[in-house]
Amino acid sequence: MMTPFIQGFGMGGGLIVAIGAQNAFVLTQGVRKNHHLAVAALCILCDGLLLALGVSGIGTLVASNPTLGTFATWGGAAFLSWYGFNSLRSAMKGGSLKAGEEAVTTLRHTLLLTLAVTLLNPHVYLDTIVLMGSVSGQFPTPERYSFGVGAFTASTVWFMVLSLGGQMLAPVFKKDITWRILDGLVCLTMWTMATALIRSELLA
Repeated sequence: MMTPFIQGFGMGGGLIVAIGAQNAFVLTQGVRKNHHLAVAALCILCDGLLLALGVSGIGTLVASNPTLGTFATWGGAAFLSWYGFNSLRSAMKGGSLKAGEEAVTTLRHTLLLTLAVTLLNPHVYLDTIVLMGSVSGQFPTPERYSFGVGAFTASTVWFMVLSLGGQMLAPVFKKDITWRILDGLVCLTMWTMATALIRSELLA
């Protein structure tokens, strides 16, 4: 059986490693070395704060309410299944990184763009506060925070890889096949987590 940390790492990684404006933006700044470390640090900070809200707030609420916990489990499993299906569809359709926008030259402007790309996306709240918080509520308190740390670790690793490995990764992620493989792995991760949630509920 997977430990809460590994489950958090797998689920957090699966949610964040998907084609999106934030990942494309962070990778682009890494390619151009345009305040790329500051961009990565801000993304990690935002993710950490949102995950903390989910794990300590909604996670606690779900854990204290069996009915809400059951609803969250099935709702989370449905969302993960849907997310996995979209990733599978994206893998079949293919995609590529568009990193040709004009580079930003000032730190302030770059950080403001980072906040906009991160916080103006409604999915970030659904993923971190609602979904991760609800799933974490299936664990007792110590393990719940271990789940959150696992998700935060995945977020940290991913943003640092995008930032520091930007110049090396950019040519690879411009290829359609790379995104197909990545989306396929995201689909597998999401469906695995959905299955684990359903099994935990049926065996409870």
